[in-house]
Parts: sequence; structure tokens; C-alpha cells
Amino acid sequence: MEFRVKVDETTEQAVEACRQASSTKELEQVRVQYLGKKGELTGLLRGLGQLSAEERPLAGKMVNDAKTAVEDVLKARQQELRDAEQDQRLAAETIDISLPGRPRPQGTLHPITMVLDEIKDIFVGMGYQVAEGPEIENDYYNFEALNVPKDHPARDMQDTFYFNENFLLRSQTSPVQIRTMERQDPPVRIIAPGKVYRSDSDVTHSPMFHQVEGLLVDHNITFADLKGTLQLFAQKMFGVHTKTRFRASYFPFTEPSAEVDVSCIMCGGSGCRVCSNSGWLEILGSGMVDPRVLTKVGYDPAAVSGFAFGMGVERVAMLKYGIHDIRLLFDNDVRFLNQFAAKGGCQV
Repeated sequence: MEFRVKVDETTEQAVEACRQASSTKELEQVRVQYLGKKGELTGLLRGLGQLSAEERPLAGKMVNDAKTAVEDVLKARQQELRDAEQDQRLAAETIDISLPGRPRPQGTLHPITMVLDEIKDIFVGMGYQVAEGPEIENDYYNFEALNVPKDHPARDMQDTFYFNENFLLRSQTSPVQIRTMERQDPPVRIIAPGKVYRSDSDVTHSPMFHQVEGLLVDHNITFADLKGTLQLFAQKMFGVHTKTRFRASYFPFTEPSAEVDVSCIMCGGSGCRVCSNSGWLEILGSGMVDPRVLTKVGYDPAAVSGFAFGMGVERVAMLKYGIHDIRLLFDNDVRFLNQFAAKGGCQV
């Protein structure tokens, strides 16, 4: 009888402790106190050895029933406390949707990207294909195949970034033209956009800049084809009233060669500070492909001819948007870049 009373009292105390627990942490302490390895109900099981053999089975059943009853109460109370704690947590983490949202600032395409995409669209519309090549070039493709001899000033270490005697950072995208002509027979009609590197840095030059070069090789290609192509490009890029002017120049890989000017986009050709009152702005270099370059790639200069041109994307962007310092294009100043959202740049 004394053992039964002890079991009943311990069970009532455990059940009451479960009901009084105000958190899952307190409930865990109750579980350990009564059902743990050193708990009170567990201790009663260990005390069965003090009872007679006849009393042990009944006493053991009493303790096990008590443990089961306490576990059921504990489990139910545990679920109640978990639900209550979750409700409290959700209430504390509630977002006040009546507040206005915090808008994220939107960026735009970089002006260089905008101009490069526009240049590509113009020439693709004329039937040109976009070709690419490695930025780390060897001496042959960057110079020798382009009719640039060993003693040419462009090979000076002060003008070109060399890794060693044979490899360098390309100083132009012209090597892409050579690689393309080596792979295919005429006709060839490509533009080669990409990054190029030269040891030069000031308000109008950057040691890394973007260039687009064009090449067309086919039968009966003349300088008139070159002029018509670049005139159409200038009108599409700067407006239908844009005029072009060709000035004799020299490039090792073209003969004859010409610098191309466009009528000043600021004054329309009447003369202003931007164009030094000349009415013209230099935009690119061009010329007919030198026969020695054609011979290098296995073409017959007597059967085919072609023209090539090259322009700096930053130069075109500076003219198009009236930017006076090329370094602004690389400073990543958000105040500067945000101005181009109003100029047709896609927001990203």
C-alpha cells in the first residue's frame, strides 16, 4: 500500500508540473525530473528490488502505467506550448505591409555597351557577321601578318604590352581578320569587336579600350564601296544629315589608307569649340587591304580585293554623347552612368 501511495503521489506531482510549465524549456526540465535516467518515477523502478517477489510484478506495472500517463500529459502539453511559441514568434515577425516598400535603384546598360550594341546592329543589318578572337595574341597575328615589320614603332615596349618576345596583349582586333581569312575563302564580310590594349593613358586614351574593326573581301571591291559603307554607318549612328570626309593617311595593312571624319555633331559642321572650329571630328581609320596582307593568308590579290576599317567604341561614345574625358567611362560613378537611362539604355 505504501508503494502504491508513493507512485500515485509522484504521478500527480508530475502531471501538475507538466500543466504548470510555461515554456518548452520548463517542460523539458519536468521530463528530466520525473522520466529521466535519474528521475523520480525511474527511481521507483529501481526500488522494486526491495519488494517481495510476489509484489514486484504488480508494482512494476503500476510504475510503468504511471510513466505512460505522465508521458501522454507531457506530449500533449508540449504540443500546446510549441503552438503558442510559434504564434508568438509569428506575431513578433509580422511585416507591416501598410508601410511603403523600399525601391531598389535600377541600373542601365553602360554607355560603351549601348554604343557597341548599336554598332553591331548597324553592320549586321548590312550583312556583316560578328567574329571574335583571343585577347592574348602572338606576334605573327598582331603584327607580322598585318604587314608590320620588326622595326615598326608599334612593336616598341612602350606602346604594346608584351608577355615575352612572342606573346602580347593585342593592340587591335585586326588579328581576328587574319584568323578569319585563314579559315575561309572569299567572300568575307565581318566585324571584329573586342577589348584591345595599348600603353597610353590620358583624357582621350585608356590603356584598355574597345574596338570594332571591319573587313570585306570579295571580287571587284573598290574604295567607293568603302566610302558608301562608312557614310551609311555615320548616318545611322549620328543622324541622317551627318557628312563624312576622307583624309589620306597611312596604315601598314591598308593601301591606300584614309582617316574618316564626320561633321561635328555639336554644331552641324559650322564650327565650334568641340571641333576646334573645323566643323569635323575624326572618328575612324580605313583603307583598302594591302595586297601583301591578302597574300599572307593565301588569297590572290589579282582575283580579290577588299577594304578594312577600325574604330574605338569609346571614341564613338564620346562623340555621340558629348563626353569630354574617356576616364568617366571607367570610373563607375553611378551619377554619371544614370544619365544614360534617359538616352535609350535598357534598365536592368
